[in-house]
Amino acid sequence: MTKISIKRWAGALTAVAALLAGCGGGESSEMATTAKTDTITAVEGRMLPETAVQDVSPVKSRSATTAPKAARVSLGELSMAKVEMSAPGTPRLVGQARDVQATKSAAALQSLWQWKNTVVGGKVAAISFNAEGAYGLRLGVLVKQLPGSATVRVYTQSAPDKVFLISGQAILQLIERNQAAGDQSDAARTWWTPDTGEGEATLEVELPPGVAASALDIAVPQLSHIFENLSLPTAQEYQEQVEAAKINESDACNLDANCYSNNAQERNAVARMLFTKDGGSYLCTGTLMNDTQNSFKPYFLTANHCFSTQTVASTLETRWFYRSPTCNSGTLQASSVRRTGGAQLLYASGNTDTAFMLLNDTPPGGTLFAGWSANTVVAGTSVVGLHHPSGDLLKISFGTVNSQANCQPTTGSGFQCSGTSGNYYRVTWNQGTTEGGSSGSALFQGGYVVGTLYGGSATCTNRANSDYYGRFDVAYNAAIKSWLNPAVAPTPTPTPTTVRTAVYRFYNASTGAHFFTASAQERDVIINTLPAFAYENVAFYVYGSSATGLSPVYRFFNSVGGTHFYTISAGERDSVIANLPTFRFEGNGWYARTAAENSTTPVYRFYRHSSATHFYTINQIERDSLVGNPDFRYEGPAYYVWSGM
Repeated sequence: MTKISIKRWAGALTAVAALLAGCGGGESSEMATTAKTDTITAVEGRMLPETAVQDVSPVKSRSATTAPKAARVSLGELSMAKVEMSAPGTPRLVGQARDVQATKSAAALQSLWQWKNTVVGGKVAAISFNAEGAYGLRLGVLVKQLPGSATVRVYTQSAPDKVFLISGQAILQLIERNQAAGDQSDAARTWWTPDTGEGEATLEVELPPGVAASALDIAVPQLSHIFENLSLPTAQEYQEQVEAAKINESDACNLDANCYSNNAQERNAVARMLFTKDGGSYLCTGTLMNDTQNSFKPYFLTANHCFSTQTVASTLETRWFYRSPTCNSGTLQASSVRRTGGAQLLYASGNTDTAFMLLNDTPPGGTLFAGWSANTVVAGTSVVGLHHPSGDLLKISFGTVNSQANCQPTTGSGFQCSGTSGNYYRVTWNQGTTEGGSSGSALFQGGYVVGTLYGGSATCTNRANSDYYGRFDVAYNAAIKSWLNPAVAPTPTPTPTTVRTAVYRFYNASTGAHFFTASAQERDVIINTLPAFAYENVAFYVYGSSATGLSPVYRFFNSVGGTHFYTISAGERDSVIANLPTFRFEGNGWYARTAAENSTTPVYRFYRHSSATHFYTINQIERDSLVGNPDFRYEGPAYYVWSGM
């Protein structure tokens, strides 16, 4: 029996048509294009085309002079003596929770806001948080009440012209997802801001016209103080580190993945993870996964010991192409991309230390949706690991599966492994190793994912020690196959009837009305040409063309009010056409369901008296906040859509 202390694992009306236009060029594997059978046990990887429809970037440029004067909250230097470093069996800790007394309650925060009027008649205010000596900050924003059309910005005082922007609606959706998973605690109602990369973070809130400051009920009781430098050196700084014998952060025997032609495609599937739990911030590694539908749904695989709750999954940031531009350059390539939208947790189990989720953001073009094999790997098989040890640039390790093993957790977050059978692979490295930050990374055999890293005791100085990987075939057969190999016939190229598309939401401050579109092209035209329309992210998901069980949602334009109206009722459509000549019929906007099914969610419809328009939302928190508002008349569910892809 081997007892292991796990290392501190560190950390145009359809957008579908635009996506499909860029997806038809690559070859699909025979296995992935054959109708589903119970014998499908492996799927090839597939590259997301550079032309694929992307999410709207949350990072915006603006004039620095438009930033409101911020109230200031300061914390002293973090006492590292009080930091509880990563225990065995946990992801790598890189940030410590710190209480913020000055903004611990909504009343305390409200006393600090210095509201000023905006040019469109709304209100805006900001608060700057500073923690001495921090390499980065994530603010924990506890939300009790937030208007869906509020705009939230995060930036640093050193660069107020570069802001991270998110709508109140997007934050409410995140909270509702956490609560739907069964978490009713304050942690579920907390939105963690992106890491600023500095010891200061400014939180700015803008309220639309007609919304009083009293409609805002938020607090910042905690922040996460990043005490490790997660950034990488410039070329000059790197050379200075080389001369000082300090090269990045991971152990010296780790191999730069960019120095090897092995698994050159697979490295495009790997992302560095940063997430926050109870105010502490952690690092792990995860891998993007393909399915038998070639659907480009962003399924993502990592370790259960990284996180196993929806509330923590919502805090996830992923960093793609986090590797060197050339072999052993030690610097970060310019094409590295960060995504901050979190994930929907689908499955988590300690049986194989597996966590499986659906990312809320679309990965950048050029990422690989990795292939996988649900076949058992036999002893003596060569394998490869791709991972981010200590959160460093992507590394590669070469080794061999020695046997299977039975691993069980022990006290103190360690685990022990024994025997030659079980739910884990025992792996010995020939080159390279793993360390804190590698947790959750995939084990590849012949280009296919076959396992996820649990932990072990292999080091640069003792590669005879083993690392242990949860068997993908066991996790696949237990649950994951219901997503990666769904019970429908696959097609070589996704079609509108097999892939849902997003409906995007805007708020027009000049009319006080919302606009919805399922066209990414129309979305981008509005963002680029109509500044009065504030983009509020994805509202819900629908289908782009007709299929059995789906009905069209009809779209009208009111030429007098300059607003839009949407209905799934053919009778209401005909009545509007016959009796309201100012409403121009624009055809079918998208397709949804007239009745509820297990996977659908209702679209709640309101009539707003002040603007003589209708408003639609799937968010129950937003619905409940409007039910008591005399300006809004609740009209019930209009039709049924989906909250995810």
